[in-house]
Amino acid sequence: MTPGITRFRWEDVPLDKVTEMVTRKTIGGAELSLTQAYFKKGAHVPLHAHEVELLVYVLQGVIRVATAVGDEATVREGEVLVVTGGTTHQADVLDDAFLLTVSRRTG
Repeated sequence: MTPGITRFRWEDVPLDKVTEMVTRKTIGGAELSLTQAYFKKGAHVPLHAHEVELLVYVLQGVIRVATAVGDEATVREGEVLVVTGGTTHQADVLDDAFLLTVSRRTG
């Protein structure tokens, strides 16, 4: 990849409607992805795992994340959650939530 810089505007990034409860916008670089996601209160993200580490910054709202082995964290506005790659986890949205996530691109 040629060295350089690229500027994006969130308003120009296409909105991906994942479900009635979840929408997101993603900007992908050569190695990292930055995702802006909105979850409505009551949304549930079922058990899953990511190959790589995931950083979740809660800009607004409250989410509860639980691992398959029983670890649990309630994450609120202004807090960041780090999920280690390969950790099976799920999430419940306790209040409308606006998140920013960073992860290494795979594949």
